[in-house]
This record gives sequence, C-alpha cells and structure tokens, in this order.
Amino acid sequence: MTKWMLTMASCFGVLLLQAQLPISFVQKENQVDVLIHDQPFTSLLYPDSLEKPVLFPVFAPDQQLVTRGFPLAPRAGDPTDHPHHIGIWLNFENLNQLDFWNNSYAIPAKDKAHYGRIVTRQVKLGKGGKRGVLVYQADWVAPSGERIVTEKTELIFSGDNRMRRIDRITKLTAAQDAFFKDAKDGLLGFRVAKELQLPTADYLNSEGLRGDSVWSKRARWCRLSARMGKDTVAIVILDHPENIGYPSYWHARGYGLFAVNPLGAAIFSQEKDRRDLHLKKGESVRFHYTILISAAENDISETEINHIADRLR
Repeated sequence: MTKWMLTMASCFGVLLLQAQLPISFVQKENQVDVLIHDQPFTSLLYPDSLEKPVLFPVFAPDQQLVTRGFPLAPRAGDPTDHPHHIGIWLNFENLNQLDFWNNSYAIPAKDKAHYGRIVTRQVKLGKGGKRGVLVYQADWVAPSGERIVTEKTELIFSGDNRMRRIDRITKLTAAQDAFFKDAKDGLLGFRVAKELQLPTADYLNSEGLRGDSVWSKRARWCRLSARMGKDTVAIVILDHPENIGYPSYWHARGYGLFAVNPLGAAIFSQEKDRRDLHLKKGESVRFHYTILISAAENDISETEINHIADRLR
C-alpha cells in the first residue's frame, strides 16, 4: 500500500478499503428478503394487513437487530408505544387532510375515515451483485379507495463487512390535486431497537449538535450510535442536496424514532418557517435519502460521513 493510500485510509477509515459483498433477493408472498453475502439484511413487507410497505427487520453487519421488534415480532423489553412505527418507512401525517403516518391496526374502525393507507401494486427485482436494486409502485389512497398520489420507489442495497447502505429514491406523482400540509409527523421514519434509545445511545448531526438537541434542527445528516455487544453500532441518515428544503429538519427523538421531515418546518421552527407542498394533478416531487448502518470497534466518523455526503452532489 502506498503512502498516499495509507493517508486516505486514515482520513476515511476502513469503509473505503473493504470489498463490496454480493446482494441477493428471495421473493415470497407479499415479501422480498434482501441478503448480503447470504446473510439477512432486511425484508420489504407489503401485506394488506399493514397500512404501508416497510423494511423490517433490519440487521447490522454483525447481525444485531437495529429495528424494534414490536408490533410484528416483539422482543423482550420492547417499548409498545406508537404501533405505526415499523422498521423503515416513508409517509406523511397530512395529505389532503388524511393522516397516513399514524394509521395502524390500533385505530378504531369509527375513526378510520380520517386515515389514508399506501397500497403496493407492483414489485420488480433487478439483478443482484454489488448493488441490489428493488423497485416498487404503490398508491396512496383514501379510505374510499380513491387514489391521491402514486409512488415509485427505488431501493438500492449495498454493503461490506463493516457497513450496510440503503439508497431510497421515491417519486410521488399527484393523481389529483394533492396538498401536503406542513405537519410534524413525516417523512422518512426508522424505529430503532431499544438499545439505540437515549440515553444509552447518542445522536450527532452535521452541525455538531448532540442528544435531544438534534430534534427540530436542520442538518444534512444525523447519526445515532450506541455500544451493542462488542461493537459500536451506528445508523446514519443523509439528506440529499436535491431534496426540497435541504438541509432538512429532523424529527429525531430519544425514545427510538429517527426521522427526517422537510415538510414539518412550522412546528420545528416555531412558525418562523413553513413548508406546505402543493402538487397539481400530474406534478411530481422526488425524495432521496441514504441510510448507513455500521458495526465496528469504533463509530463511523464525521469525516467518513461528510465524505459520503459530499459525494451525493
């Protein structure tokens, strides 16, 4: 290894030196399992019993679970709040006055008229290899079944022995005039395992803020990490420079919700900012987020994260 390569290694850590592992898919009924080097990484779940498609469960490179088990596969000690928080998902609290975020089996039938759901229509698997690509199409529908927006999401999976990566690119197209009213609960959510709750774990954002202080602040990335077993396990979510409202506000809470929400400006800024989104019929909006999950002796560094964030441009 040359002196230059050693210098780069010290700057960016092991991440840049490890070979990418092969990605493969196993398709089942209303489910696609994602494997890295034949080990479980996550599954796309889209049964009718769920109000939205989700990635669940999610494993770190050392095979530790980083998602809460409740309500689909409860584990000892799991918090049982917010039953709509399942794995990794994307939806929103107020679209045409319907709440897509908070919908779950726990909503009484008499109240369901106020909630929307996301129905998966088609799933296509690309080739595996160093980058595994999965594309699904879905409809955001009212209780009547009326379609409000159509969704096309591309999920790109990759990883090595230390790091897992998910790039999520979602395009929402208005099937009718669609109004996303500025609201707190959105947009990309990740409900983490209890070991990744504060104060056992800690948040850090790109602006140097830590702990609970990252909530409601704008940043181009945010990291949540904790010691789990023999490793430090970290989850990093990166906003993309082409997303609306970049850098985004963060709805990252100590009890286990790790979310990024560019459409919640009013509550996050104490009404100094507002991010209502109007889409005329046929208009589209695109959201691109990158999720990193690492497990190693040391935490993924700010230098490494900034290097990856810079390459998103």
